[in-house]
Amino acid sequence: MNTEVRSRFTQTNNMARLALIMLATWASGFYALDIGAATKIRLPDFPQTTGIPQVVLFGFDDRAFPYQNAVQTHLSPGRNPKVVLQHGPQGSVDEVLLYYGTILRIGDTFHLWYTGNYGPPQNNIGYERVDCRICYATSKDGVSWVKPKLGLVEFKGSKDNNIIDLDAPTLWSTFAVLHDPEDPDTNRRFKAAYEAKIDGGMRFCVAFSPDGLHWKQSPKNPVAPFLEMAGITRHQGLYYVSGQSLGHRPVVARRVVTFASADFETWSPCGAVGLDRSPDLSGPSTDGNFSSYEEAHLGAAMWNRGNVIIGIYGQWHGHPTGERRLVAIDLGFALTHDAIHYYEPIPNFRFIPAREQPDSPSAVLPALEQGQGMENLGEQTLYWYSLWRGTEGSGIRLVTWPRDRLGMLKPFRNANAQAVSCPISVEEGAAPMYVNVSGLGKNSQLRISLLDEGFRPISGFSGDDAAVLTQSGFRSQVKWKGGDQLPARKNVRLQVDFAGVRPEDAALHAIYVGELEPW
Repeated sequence: MNTEVRSRFTQTNNMARLALIMLATWASGFYALDIGAATKIRLPDFPQTTGIPQVVLFGFDDRAFPYQNAVQTHLSPGRNPKVVLQHGPQGSVDEVLLYYGTILRIGDTFHLWYTGNYGPPQNNIGYERVDCRICYATSKDGVSWVKPKLGLVEFKGSKDNNIIDLDAPTLWSTFAVLHDPEDPDTNRRFKAAYEAKIDGGMRFCVAFSPDGLHWKQSPKNPVAPFLEMAGITRHQGLYYVSGQSLGHRPVVARRVVTFASADFETWSPCGAVGLDRSPDLSGPSTDGNFSSYEEAHLGAAMWNRGNVIIGIYGQWHGHPTGERRLVAIDLGFALTHDAIHYYEPIPNFRFIPAREQPDSPSAVLPALEQGQGMENLGEQTLYWYSLWRGTEGSGIRLVTWPRDRLGMLKPFRNANAQAVSCPISVEEGAAPMYVNVSGLGKNSQLRISLLDEGFRPISGFSGDDAAVLTQSGFRSQVKWKGGDQLPARKNVRLQVDFAGVRPEDAALHAIYVGELEPW
């Protein structure tokens, strides 16, 4: 076999092997969706039209626990920031690595789409280069990444690179990917939203793929006006894309704006403002104040947990002069229950601070950029992001938390600390309950009772029959004298009492109702 034939044969085998691996991991991820299909749980007070297999009530979500006494919401900043994927060498397609992309865990593999930025410098604001391509990488643990040689697109005379096959020469930076295994059209199992320059302006475009590597643009592009997007999800039968837009209010500022669609090609004719951090100022004297406010950059990266969606957005700290070279950007934290309207459990909390990031240049103001993708892996929660500017140290970064301990509900007094949940309705199937709690021990306990929707105690699940937790855990099962599952076909509330001589030691992170997925 001559060298050229052997090279083609090896490349074909490698591509076939990659396709089989990806199909196997996608199939295993799709199978997992059916595990809890018999259970249907609904939160009647939430904008939720259908039952789902599991609901999660985060301690930091006051919509989940609207009734509170002597307890306080806390959030926990991301821990141990580190670079997990470096930019490529000078002259490569990702000589500058701007995230602007997505990480999806499908089966036991993490899949990453990111923006490779290359060529001569475009400006000295974001330090971007003039050209970009969407690149691909994989990982088993979210920490160690591999850039596979896909052999799909020629770059500088070679296909020996990790560029995906997408014919969109005017694409710029953003690429939000959704895995949609239930779509009957196998060629649309992966969906992406991105921005591209069309007719002289940046426009909202979409593309489809059977495998995440080979993409086709929609013939209907552009499908909506300008949106520089970061987040994407499917929720209650509609697709949602979250990004930043400027023209929704008199003050020109970046806001979290969401577009919605039933088919991913026909989108709402205008966006919905979900989070606005800009001041309520207008008039001729403010016309030149662009980029000088507190704003929301790039919309919200979205982690859909079924009944609640976690949003990570950019906290744009504008300089009074409007000089973007003097902008700093932290990453903030918000929640939504309808994929449109967001609220911050703690307004302006710096969930991932930009200060003192590892391997970042000291002579440039710190600024971060969120990406789509947050995942639980074992006893950890992982989130990836990057520097906003394409300076030295560009690359994919990772922070972690103990699993789902992004925040907590915690007593600030040692007496009468309690919280009562929204109504929960188990419409079908079994609904055991688990608690993610820390700080328990001989001096601090958690007492959990069931009430009916009218706040009346339910026999067998309250009073002397209440469940008492004495040990911390990520998923401690709750067992009452009346049983270990929530009663079916009735609306119930959870009453959580912080007990013991030091109740203030306890921290309620989350309560899960329904069968848990295996780790």
